[in-house]
Amino acid sequence: MQHDKVLILDFGSQYTQLIARRVRELNIYCEIHPFNKIPSNIQDYKAVVLSGSPNSVRGEDALHPDLSEIRGKKPMLAVCYGAQYLAHFSGGNVAPSNTREYGRAHLSYIKEDIFFRHVKEGSQVWMSHSDTIKELPTNGVLLASTHDVENAAFKIEGETTYAIQFHPEVYHSTDGKQILENFLVEIAKVNQDWTPDSFVDETVENLKATLGNDKVVLGLSGGVDSTVAAVLLNKAIGQNLYCVFVNNGLLRKNEFESVLNQYEGMGLNVKGVDASARFLDALAGESDPEKKRKAIGRVFIEVFDDEAHLIEDVKWLAQGTIYPDVIESVSATGGPSATIKSHHNVGGLPDFMKLKVVEPLKALFKDEVRRVGASMGIDPELLGRHPFPGPGLAIRILGDITEEKVRILQEVDAIFINGLKEWNLYNDVWQAGAMLLPVNSVGVMGDERTYEKCVALRAVESTDGMTADWVNLPYEFLQKTSNDIINKVKGVNRVVYDISSKPPATIEWE
Repeated sequence: MQHDKVLILDFGSQYTQLIARRVRELNIYCEIHPFNKIPSNIQDYKAVVLSGSPNSVRGEDALHPDLSEIRGKKPMLAVCYGAQYLAHFSGGNVAPSNTREYGRAHLSYIKEDIFFRHVKEGSQVWMSHSDTIKELPTNGVLLASTHDVENAAFKIEGETTYAIQFHPEVYHSTDGKQILENFLVEIAKVNQDWTPDSFVDETVENLKATLGNDKVVLGLSGGVDSTVAAVLLNKAIGQNLYCVFVNNGLLRKNEFESVLNQYEGMGLNVKGVDASARFLDALAGESDPEKKRKAIGRVFIEVFDDEAHLIEDVKWLAQGTIYPDVIESVSATGGPSATIKSHHNVGGLPDFMKLKVVEPLKALFKDEVRRVGASMGIDPELLGRHPFPGPGLAIRILGDITEEKVRILQEVDAIFINGLKEWNLYNDVWQAGAMLLPVNSVGVMGDERTYEKCVALRAVESTDGMTADWVNLPYEFLQKTSNDIINKVKGVNRVVYDISSKPPATIEWE
């Protein structure tokens, strides 16, 4: 099945991925490409969206896309920088705002137009720009204003080109999804046929055609991405899929056994490998976070390679790579980001393994992976699991790693996570965990003085991990959790709660 496609041109906005996710929520397939790498098959796209940017159209570093094959030929929506670009270089005027226009605003005027169907005056929108459009471009028609921004939205007469100064993709734009639907469905006539069920059917057929009777090895992590990838592959090739779940000794308490039991009930061909002693030996005496990561990655490759060699004639390596891992983002200077972040469930395998790679989820965002998993009947509890760092508890133990420190943190983590579930708080949190700090503090237990470890609890809310806010957990919950940890975990006498957001902090401490 050929889906209608929408092209999103990225100018480096922090919100570009949000645009794509909002479009996907409308059951419309879309792709993100850098503004300076417009696909050669532009004719295959039904509509184009220009993203925002940290750059200014008035600056020497203004980003100049080649829109000759798009403007006037394809329905186009220009957001923020894109709107200013159309105005500045097409007969309008863009100037610095007297005050930075950032945050909530309300539409005080809306011209009757299909673009704003079902959107009423007073609708809240989100502004994020320091320049403003003073004069519309040639043939520009005003569509909406706010109290402070006269030219908040406009269209170009004679074209299916629309532009908005605000960001419809963010949560704070109340009718943002409706506006996107109006443009894509009503104006651009894009079909809404990108659904979890259609993705499963098409992917399974493609996997069957690509893999044939070949054998595939997959490194399971216990997380959502690798599990959904495994179930898709299992639908396509059955017992020719060989899943390997490695215990690196740095998982949560009893996680190795519980995850294996869960997979057993899903009909997957899974082998559990307990290599915890091997990982702990490699980490002995190492305190540097990056060196710990590299040691874990190296040993994982060694263990996985050993297991792959036990499978006769295996030809493919499957990975749970998802779309944010493969998008080439644009830096603030206008070029592709210098470092493209890549994620591999097996830590990235070296060339000597000579395996071809298959990535069945590489077109999906995280929330889409969950929806696909739900459509295949995967346990909601597994699909709702919090993200867990690849190096496991090694980067939540600040300093060197010992078996005793792992034991302490596993016990603390179990009390915290189980408590969140018991208090029905788990699903309100995007990610949670505990950090074992490299400090001891004085305490008193009974009549005895103690000098024991301090742990920090961390719980954040987020949509994709790029930004995150700390969760305001109830004091009563924190009080009980702290008491349970100090009373039940030998070696800990102090508990603190991390109230830092990202940025400026990160979610993990290392």
